[in-house]
Amino acid sequence: MPVAANRFATVLVVPQEELRRLPGATLGDLLFDKPGVTGSSYAPGAASRPVVRGLDNYRVRVQENGLGASGASELGEDHGVPLDPLGANRVEVIRGPATLRWGSAAMGGVVSVENNRIPDRPPCADAALFKDTGCATIETRAAVSTVEGALENSTLLDAGRGNFLVHADATGRRAGDYAIPAYPYLFPPEPPPPVYGRQPNTAMRMASASLGGTYLFDAGHVGVSVTQFYSRYHIPGIEPSATDTRIDMRQTRIAAKGEMRPSSDAVEKIRFWFGLADYKHNELANIEGLDGVQQTFTNQELETRVETLLKPVALPVGTLKTSFGFQGTHQFLTAPGQEGGLFDPNRTRSVAGFLFGELAFNDAQRVQLAGRLEHAQATGAMPDVLIDPGLSRPLDRQFTPASGAFGFLQNLPGEMVASVTAQYAQRAPRAAELFSRGPHEATGTFDIGDPNLRIEGARTLEIGLRRAPGPFRFEASLFHTAFDRFIFRNLTGESCETSFASCTPFGEGGDLVQAFYAQRNAVFRGGEFQSQLDLAPLAGGTFGVENQADLVRASFTGGGNVPRMPPARLGGGFFWRDANWLARVNLLHAFAQNAIATTGETPTKGYDLLKAELSYRVIFPPNAAPGREMTIGLSGNNLLNADMRNSVSFRKDEVLLPGRNLRVFANIVF
Repeated sequence: MPVAANRFATVLVVPQEELRRLPGATLGDLLFDKPGVTGSSYAPGAASRPVVRGLDNYRVRVQENGLGASGASELGEDHGVPLDPLGANRVEVIRGPATLRWGSAAMGGVVSVENNRIPDRPPCADAALFKDTGCATIETRAAVSTVEGALENSTLLDAGRGNFLVHADATGRRAGDYAIPAYPYLFPPEPPPPVYGRQPNTAMRMASASLGGTYLFDAGHVGVSVTQFYSRYHIPGIEPSATDTRIDMRQTRIAAKGEMRPSSDAVEKIRFWFGLADYKHNELANIEGLDGVQQTFTNQELETRVETLLKPVALPVGTLKTSFGFQGTHQFLTAPGQEGGLFDPNRTRSVAGFLFGELAFNDAQRVQLAGRLEHAQATGAMPDVLIDPGLSRPLDRQFTPASGAFGFLQNLPGEMVASVTAQYAQRAPRAAELFSRGPHEATGTFDIGDPNLRIEGARTLEIGLRRAPGPFRFEASLFHTAFDRFIFRNLTGESCETSFASCTPFGEGGDLVQAFYAQRNAVFRGGEFQSQLDLAPLAGGTFGVENQADLVRASFTGGGNVPRMPPARLGGGFFWRDANWLARVNLLHAFAQNAIATTGETPTKGYDLLKAELSYRVIFPPNAAPGREMTIGLSGNNLLNADMRNSVSFRKDEVLLPGRNLRVFANIVF
């Protein structure tokens, strides 16, 4: 349980050692049981996006090496993130003032995935060896799982000599329909029923490959990478299973980043990031005997960011560190389909500037100030309801959101650190929220955007207390967020067919629930806690206990609950570790979720999630034949084979989470 004691707000860290032992098939799977985080679980093992403190989609940014993932996962819960954590070296969930570096899509948090696709340091510690003859490392990560018969492998190569570094990796994963402990549907469909013991339509396969290189020079480095991602996965649920609905996803991504340390009395570093992504996925289904593409989503996205770090300045009251930067994005989205698509083609452009200042009064006290000013423009089209719903009229909306944050750190006795952060963040409405006018199969809704939506604002106050060193390590936080004009899908209770006209008062309705994008003030409050205590030495190692708890409650100011909130959770367990071995057993109880929306949501019963792992890690002597390092182990998930449903998921009444699973894994570094 790594604790980042010197951060101004809670930062959840999943280090490389844990990723090697327990990687998830998706980021939502990986972070599902972490304090304050869960997954959307729309298609477990294939499409599960992180949900942070009850916030998801446009309020949580998912990024790789500082650049957005650039897929379509924000647009619909059935859309997977084009990124496999199997190749990651580190995953962080960042909250607080630091999120202002990345934009309004980060107001709920940033899920940051770090890997070595653009290397920035030699793969060996011996500088002379690297310069003269070069060096290389090869790592393979492999695993098999029982619940879905999954096979996964990732092979990574890092090499370099002199001024050049090279990285290459290839990742693959395939799985069948996963096993479940009970009949999946709370409301049984018409026959034929699903195969008992398996969640129908959950098979998947995924592959990715990347090649990157970096040039090192005395004052910095610059590198570039090209990545291809492919995934084909099925969508579970009553109707998707009957129509064999699946998604065929592809992305090509070019990324670059670099750092320069100029010879200057004022500037310490200049860093830049650049990303260009071409994304497309086809949604295929067998509709009335015609099996083929029903809808297509494309996203062509450009992002660039430049950040300048100034050298520390000694002031009478302390030492001041300052950084500032600029960010620009351009996104072009399309969603054509057999039934008209979700929205017309649209563009979103944004440019922003941000500023950070950190003042250390002394070794025990620090403050941070951060600000961001952004200008966003969204252009698209909407049907003219008053004249002819079949005709669209062009629309152009412009927004200037502004955000600011303050943080204070205070060292306390007992090696504890207390923090207080206050943040006001604004978010411009996104194109789908403004211009949607069609069927959205992921949510079972007919989404109708509101081109008159206003900027969304959020005022957050968070207090934290943590302790990183010593036998007792913990992190605790409480937060309160008041949203002005919170944007959400408002289920009207009416229904639609596949055209906008069918949603008028003269329409007869259909199988899709009508959903207007609306705004209401809302309040989110809650907290998280996690701890580890080394109790005593045992058998040459250390025996200890660990605990965790999290809670989020969200309601609208005028009454009613914000829909699809995660449940309160409480858990704990035991661990034993020495220089090579790690053994853990942990039980997490999720309480029933009865604080639900009045329309379109049902209560969710609680469950008990029992997990265990046993792993062995050894670092070999130099020049040893087997390699440099090896980790092997066995992990178990949902060992009680509990009937688990995720209250966050749109499909939780039709889709059970996977049953009992045993996973055997091996990681070797050569």
